[in-house]
Amino acid sequence: MELYSYFRSTAAYRVRIALNLKGIDYELRPVNLLKEEQKSGWYLAVNPMGLVPALRLEDGTVLSQSTAILEWLEETSTAMPLLPADPSQRARVRAMANIIACDIHPLNNLRILKYLAGELGVSEDAKKAWYHHWIQFGFDALEPQIADGAYTAGDGLSMADIYLVPQVFNALRFDMDMSPYPAIMSVYNRCNELDAFIQAHPDNQRDKPAT
Repeated sequence: MELYSYFRSTAAYRVRIALNLKGIDYELRPVNLLKEEQKSGWYLAVNPMGLVPALRLEDGTVLSQSTAILEWLEETSTAMPLLPADPSQRARVRAMANIIACDIHPLNNLRILKYLAGELGVSEDAKKAWYHHWIQFGFDALEPQIADGAYTAGDGLSMADIYLVPQVFNALRFDMDMSPYPAIMSVYNRCNELDAFIQAHPDNQRDKPAT
């Protein structure tokens, strides 16, 4: 498999975690969003939407959209289940993941931030306020739901953790005050002790620019 990824993309970060948890080998194909390689002809031929991640399967099929990729991985790999067996619990995990996937991330991704700063001429302070507002909106809803257990949805790792960890990483990168979210931070720190999360971390990607 080939994973088209950008080291700081939260969506690509999710897929890297899932592939690692399930023990699936993949080749990393970096796509530099800051250099707008996602708009290049070679990448649009892979994913016409011009977004990362994209996952090319061994038969040449290309999957796009992180949620669809994660669901495909869950449906085709029995290793390390990411969704509970109970239908109600599966719905709970998906709902928690979608707070991030639908209500936080789409409003705060790179395309939106560039549009705010470029076409709309929003200041850096106003852009950061926008970013913090939507994270707070989602995290205020998530925090009380992480009442029991070691992870986001209970005692076992789930798809909810795969969404949470990259979003917290970005929140910290944008100087979000995480003190109101001790449960979220506890899960974040616990997950980041696991090899699958460590290996997927943006700092450990080979396309991370040298400092």
